[in-house]
Amino acid sequence: MRPFLCLLCAMTIAAPASYERGMGSPPQELKFASFESPEELRLLVPVNARVELTTEHATEGRQALRIDFERAERPGVQFPARGTPWDWHSFGALAFDLTNPSDEEVGFALRIDDDAAADDTHHIVSGHATIGPHQSSSYSYPLGPSTPMENGMRGGPPYPGIEPFVYTSRNRVNEGHITRFEIYLDHPAAPRTLILDNIRLLPPISYDGIVDAFGQYTRADWPGKILNEAELTTRRAEEESQIQAAPALPDRDEYGGWAAGPQVSPTGFFATVKRDGKWWLVTPNGHLFLSLGVDVISLLDGDTIVGGREKMFAWLPPAGDPLAKHFGNTENVLYGPIKKGRTFNFYAANLERKYGPDYIQRWRSFALDRLRAWGFNTIANWSDSGLYDLKRVPFTATVDISGDFARVASGQDYWGKMADPFDPKFAAAAAASIRETAQRYRDDPWCLGYFIDNEISWGSPNTERTHYGLVYGTLAGGKDSPAKAALVEQLRLHYGKIKNMNRVWHTRFSSWEVLRDQPVELSGAMTPQMRDDFSSFLKLFAQQYFRVVRDTLKQFDPNHLYLGCRFAWRTPEAAAAAAEYCDVVSFNIYRSHLDPQEWEFAASLGKPCIIGEFHFGALDRGMFHPGLVSTPNQQARAAMYRDYILSVVDHPAFVGCAWFQYYDEPLTGRTYDGENYNIGFVTATDTPYREMVAAAKAVHAEVYRRHAGQ
Repeated sequence: MRPFLCLLCAMTIAAPASYERGMGSPPQELKFASFESPEELRLLVPVNARVELTTEHATEGRQALRIDFERAERPGVQFPARGTPWDWHSFGALAFDLTNPSDEEVGFALRIDDDAAADDTHHIVSGHATIGPHQSSSYSYPLGPSTPMENGMRGGPPYPGIEPFVYTSRNRVNEGHITRFEIYLDHPAAPRTLILDNIRLLPPISYDGIVDAFGQYTRADWPGKILNEAELTTRRAEEESQIQAAPALPDRDEYGGWAAGPQVSPTGFFATVKRDGKWWLVTPNGHLFLSLGVDVISLLDGDTIVGGREKMFAWLPPAGDPLAKHFGNTENVLYGPIKKGRTFNFYAANLERKYGPDYIQRWRSFALDRLRAWGFNTIANWSDSGLYDLKRVPFTATVDISGDFARVASGQDYWGKMADPFDPKFAAAAAASIRETAQRYRDDPWCLGYFIDNEISWGSPNTERTHYGLVYGTLAGGKDSPAKAALVEQLRLHYGKIKNMNRVWHTRFSSWEVLRDQPVELSGAMTPQMRDDFSSFLKLFAQQYFRVVRDTLKQFDPNHLYLGCRFAWRTPEAAAAAAEYCDVVSFNIYRSHLDPQEWEFAASLGKPCIIGEFHFGALDRGMFHPGLVSTPNQQARAAMYRDYILSVVDHPAFVGCAWFQYYDEPLTGRTYDGENYNIGFVTATDTPYREMVAAAKAVHAEVYRRHAGQ
C-alpha cells in the first residue's frame, strides 16, 4: 500500500507556486492521515479520551482511529503541528470521515488554532455537527476563500457527498499558520465512541453561479424545487384548494382560542389567568388561549446583497424588467466583507410571479389563511404591520428602545451594550420609542401585547465573570456613568464607611468619591461578600430597567400585556426582576425541546412565560445552514417541531411559543449579518415544507386539551 502523508509530522504544506500567483489549477485533494501506522498514536494528544487503531469502519485503507470519549467537560483529541505550523492557505476545507457505532446521537465539535497562544476566543475558529446512531458520514470545515463569511453568509455551498459543519465563528484564522486542530465533545452526558478516518484537505469550492432565478441553489435538486415560473401559479392553486377544504382547526374561536374550553370573565383585551396550577392567556372574549406564533411574516427580510457578488447569481433582472423593482440598497451590514451596496429580494420577486401585480395584498391575505389552516394563532415579532390591520389573527407589537443614552458593557454584547436604565435619557428614549406604537394599538383587541427590546446584554450565569458582567462593566465607568453612581450609592448605604467595604472586598479605595469617579478593574477571586453585593446591584439594575419600561408602556397603553424583553441571555436576578414588572416573561429558547429540569425555575417566577423564538433546520432541500438547531432532514425537523410544542404545552408556566421565522432566509444571506438558515415554514419560492405543515396542524390540534390535562 502506498504510504499515507502523515498529518502530524513536522512539515509545511504549501500550494503550488503557480496557484499562489493566481495561475494554473487549484490544488487537488490532499490526504493527511488514514491511521495505518501505530506511530501516529504517539503524535496525538488525547484529553479525557482514549485512542486506538481499529479495523472496523475504516474508510481509507485498512484501519481507522477509535476514540473513546469520557464523560468530562470537553473530552477530545488534539492534532498539534510538530515544529513548523501547517500552511493550509490554498485549500478550501478540512474534511474527515466519521462513524458513530452507538445507539445514541452524538454531537461533536471541531476547533482550529493558528497560534500557540490561542484561547477559547482568540486565534481560533470552530463549528459543530451531529452524527446519528450507527451513521457514517463525511464532514468538512471551510477554510480561506471558501469560508462562508468571507463570501458574506453563515453557511456556504457544500462539497458533494460531504456534510458541512455548522459554522459558528465570524472571525478567521491565518490558514498559512495552523498550529493545531481538535475534535471534541462538549459536556457529553455519558461516555461516547466515534471512529475517525481519512483526514484530508479539500480544494477550494467555487461560489460562482450558485443561485438561480428563483433564489435557489443551482447545483442540486430536491422535492419541491421550482423549475419554471408556471409551477408557482400551479402550486398556488393547489394550496388554495387545500386550505379552502380545511380553513381552520376545529374548536377555535375567532381569535384562535379554545372555544369549548372553560370560560373566564372577558376584559375586552388579552389577559392572563392561572387555573389548576397552570398559566393561560385569555382572549378578549374570555376563552383560554395558548399563543402559537410565527415571527418575521414580512417582505423586508428577504433582501440579500448582490452588489460586489454578481458572480454568485445565474440571473438578476436587467434594467427595465418588471422584477427590477425588487432591487434595493443597504448600509446597515454588521458582518461580512461588504458593508453596503445593492440588494435584491428573491422572495418578493417570487411573490410577484406567483400572485401577480397586487402581490402584496394577496400575499398578506393568503399568509393569514395559512396561519389559521395550520393552527397558528399569533402574528409574532417583526412582522408586516399590514397583516395586523386585517383583524383576522392576533398579533404582538414590537418596540426597540433607541436613543442617545448611556450604555454599560456586560462582556456579552452580541447586539450591543446594555442600556443604562439609571440615565434619565433612557426614560426619555423609552417614552419616545414606545409612545407612537402604544397609542396606535391601545384600543385594538387583536393586539396580544408588547415585546420591548430583544436579546439585550444581561450576561449569563455560566461563570462569575459572565454572571456579574454588568457589574464589572459598571465599575469600569467613571464619574459620567449614571449606573456607576447608583452602584456606589447602594454600596455606601450598605457599608456606611468605605473602609468597611475595603475590608470585605480586599480593596484600598480612599473614599466613595474615588470609587465613583475613577474607572475600576478588579482582579483576583471574589469574596462571598462581593458576590452578594454584585448580585444586589444586578437586581437593582434589572428592576430599574423593567420599572422604567413598564411604567412608560402603561402610561401610553394600560390595556395590553407587557411581554418582556425576550431573554436570550439572562441572570437569575434579571429573570426575577422581569417577573416583578412584566405581565409575561419572555425567553428565546433555541433547543430541541424545552427541558423540564432546566426550566423548572420558571414555575416559581409567579408569572406566565412565553417563548419568543425557536427553530431548527436541515440541509436536504438546497439550503446551506440549518440554523441554531440542526436536524438530519425535513422529516426529523417536523418530528422535532412536534416534540418542542408538546414540551412547551406540558410546562405549567408557559403560555406559548413563536417559530422563527415564516420563510427561509436568503440563500446568500440576509443583508444585516449574513444569516442564511433553513428555518422557514416556506421556502424562498413561497413553497410550504409539507412535513412541517402536517406536523404543525396535528400537534396544534391537541395543545389546549393537553395543557388542561385532558
